[in-house]
Amino acid sequence: MENTNMEWTDGKTRCFWANPKNARYVRYHDEEWGVPVYDDHKLFEMLILECFQAGLSWECVLNKQEAFRKAFDDFDLEKVCAYDEAYMEKLRENPGIIRNRLKIQAAVGNAKVFREIQKEYQGFSNYLWHFSGGKVIYETGMTSSALSDTISKDLKKRGMKFVGTTIIYAYLQAVGIIYSHEKNCFLCR
Repeated sequence: MENTNMEWTDGKTRCFWANPKNARYVRYHDEEWGVPVYDDHKLFEMLILECFQAGLSWECVLNKQEAFRKAFDDFDLEKVCAYDEAYMEKLRENPGIIRNRLKIQAAVGNAKVFREIQKEYQGFSNYLWHFSGGKVIYETGMTSSALSDTISKDLKKRGMKFVGTTIIYAYLQAVGIIYSHEKNCFLCR
């Protein structure tokens, strides 16, 4: 899909999903989406946020990103791993985030798996990027692929939740392993 009919005040054409009325979303599109990420802290944050996106729009999650950062101790892996039932219940009462009980429980469980992968691969970045041989993959118009299928299957086998192939594909796009800016987007390479 193309958004050639969209009106952009700066004259740049962007991917169809970018909402010109949401400055935060446009900034995300222009400065973050598709940029390769190697930092485990950022990879953890994005994985947790993508898991909360399940069944919702990324724009909805992105609009709550600051509230998520505050609620999840700036995505400090060790702190999230230590959350107990009482703290998870406190998160369920936080109106600034998505308060789905299963997603909150999954975030804590996924943090523990993330930490185990870090130990095994000397970093989650090493784990994630090894699936593509350290290379960025250029493709558009897809919501899953053999790559996202493989990673999703491995993460599920390790015990992660809310990591289906579509969520993982969106995650790979967000962290720059899959580069999907559309051909008419000013960021298309």
